Amino acid sequence: MKQILVYADSLSWGIVPGTRQRLTFDARWPGVMENTLRMRGVAARVFENCLNGRKTAWDDPFRPGRNGIVGLEQVVEMHSPLDLVIVMLGTNDFQTDHSHTAWHSAEGISALIDAVRRAPVEPGMPIPPLLIVVPPAISVPDGPVMPKFVGGQERCIGLAEAYSDIARAQGCMVFDAGTVTTASRRDGIHLDADQHIVLGKAIADVVQAALEHEES
Repeated sequence: MKQILVYADSLSWGIVPGTRQRLTFDARWPGVMENTLRMRGVAARVFENCLNGRKTAWDDPFRPGRNGIVGLEQVVEMHSPLDLVIVMLGTNDFQTDHSHTAWHSAEGISALIDAVRRAPVEPGMPIPPLLIVVPPAISVPDGPVMPKFVGGQERCIGLAEAYSDIARAQGCMVFDAGTVTTASRRDGIHLDADQHIVLGKAIADVVQAALEHEES
């Protein structure tokens, strides 16, 4: 049984754009990924640790616990042994309470990679490989989330390139979700239901190849 941790935010938690509703596990991309792998004969179990509003390595002045680096080592320890850790964060770095650019978010991802690798797992348990997923670029924010993300579409420019540079330097896999889908057509931030399906299947391809490579 391959054990995979998904460490992410509301895009992966499965919030329904424009609402406070949540998609079911089978409908959100981590569930689509797990089911796709299982259908292909890959016995996989996905642990979701997805928190709305989570940033890479930054505090939220209004909502405690949104700094992604806080507690990450213990999350890895909790679910070990792990065959893969998938990190998909960054969108919330571009909220209006910070003036971050893609460089800042990439530095946050780098700090998360370091945290995963220093997790105090039990002796003999592996330090898991990482897959960094670049979230789709913010389009024009709309609806209830709009005030939090005004101008985010400009500040996130260059995110895929910045993440790729960090992943290469840190020896991690990287996948740009923007190559297969966009942000929600409804709010410009999250993922619509059909986009979860597309993304889950695409990441299943990457994960399956990574797992097979580890076994070879």
